Amino acid sequence: MDPVVIAVAITGSVPRKKDNPAVPITPSEQIESTHRAYEAGATLAHIHVRNDDETSSSDPERFAAVQAGITKHCPGMIVQFSTGGRGRDPGARGSALYLKPDMASLSTGSVNFPTIVYENHTTLVTDLASKMRNNGVRPEIEIFDLSHLHGARRLVEAGLMDDRPHVQFVMGVQNALPADEHLLDLMLGELRRVLPRATWTAAGIGRHQGPVMEWALQRGADAVRTGLEDNIRVNKDRLAASNAELVQIAAETVARHGRRVATVAEARKRLGLQKARLSAPADVGALS
Repeated sequence: MDPVVIAVAITGSVPRKKDNPAVPITPSEQIESTHRAYEAGATLAHIHVRNDDETSSSDPERFAAVQAGITKHCPGMIVQFSTGGRGRDPGARGSALYLKPDMASLSTGSVNFPTIVYENHTTLVTDLASKMRNNGVRPEIEIFDLSHLHGARRLVEAGLMDDRPHVQFVMGVQNALPADEHLLDLMLGELRRVLPRATWTAAGIGRHQGPVMEWALQRGADAVRTGLEDNIRVNKDRLAASNAELVQIAAETVARHGRRVATVAEARKRLGLQKARLSAPADVGALS
């Protein structure tokens, strides 16, 4: 059976404890939540960090602490830092890339979100892509609009990344790419035209998480994404108990489609990553 990478977005920048008490905020909570998700089958952890008041942070020490804890307790798991922009100073969004995580998210264009303009100026995109290239960090390109695929292609043409990035279609954010099955086909067709060697996944936001995962698996996606960043509920009547519960649901969905959950080694091979580090970099000043 064809293996599928399960990515878990454990925290994000939006949900708070008041929304779901299971949302992990502190580095220790994030490490523990990721460990349980890893045991449930997740092989890629998408990391945001928060301040003590739950607001978004770009603090490299917090990223370092989470990275070190995952490296220690989740052997081989892919660590992916967010360079996303909600509540973060644009100039600080790449401040933790010197820690050399396996991957980092990269948005190649701007888009309207419900309450803000998610601004990704071309100079910022180029700067983040350069930092990723210089630190050996593999990008995951976040696609909120068709033009963002062409933004990714321009980065390839400029030599800022290779022609096999990992691409994620983000579906269901209000004012951005709707969660509509025929739009996934349109986006996937364009991806295969402009970046034919890319690996890909799709993320459904909120109630769209399950349907988008189904559509992705039906189309042979390399990975699926779940986690409390995107969706705090199991259904409209019950909050998710943990990231691990959402990973378990994803694993069951993968099996239902005749595929199996990838091991860490298979996940790394699928996404074109080098062998896992045995420890976090020595100079990160990790807190755990």
